[in-house]
Amino acid sequence: MTQNLSSRRKFLAAGAATGAAWMTGASGLITPVYGQTLAPTPTMPGGANNYMPGAPIVNRIGKGGFWMTGTVRRAGDGAPLKGMRIQVWAHTVEGREDQQHSHGATLTAADGTFRLEMPQIVPMFGQPHGHLAYEGEGFRTVFLRPVMSSPRITSLSAHFVLQPA
Repeated sequence: MTQNLSSRRKFLAAGAATGAAWMTGASGLITPVYGQTLAPTPTMPGGANNYMPGAPIVNRIGKGGFWMTGTVRRAGDGAPLKGMRIQVWAHTVEGREDQQHSHGATLTAADGTFRLEMPQIVPMFGQPHGHLAYEGEGFRTVFLRPVMSSPRITSLSAHFVLQPA
């Protein structure tokens, strides 16, 4: 029994050493595996439909009732990006997505998050969906068009991973 316990200890010690060596970078410190190769978000087909450059930064679009939320991070290391301009627009109970009053923009917080209240999204071409765009300097423009599973949903979340320009 003593020999069997000793073999287990050697096996566990060898496994731990192998795992630590695998996670250790050139600096000799253990580095996390996640976030080192975060790929940029590709632009979605139809995402730029009815885009209006330079929509004003607003506290809310229309009377509200629906929340568009998300995050903005840098490709590669996944660092949150502060002050990034995100434009939002959609076909809502208060207007079509091609109308100026259906567009607004917000800026990300220090942790890379954003939130913008807008009117309830309703189906357009049979699908309830929103449009979001990163627009600004220093990173490539990205357009998103997330589709909702139901027009009764009252929030939608979209996440951007931006590639430096």
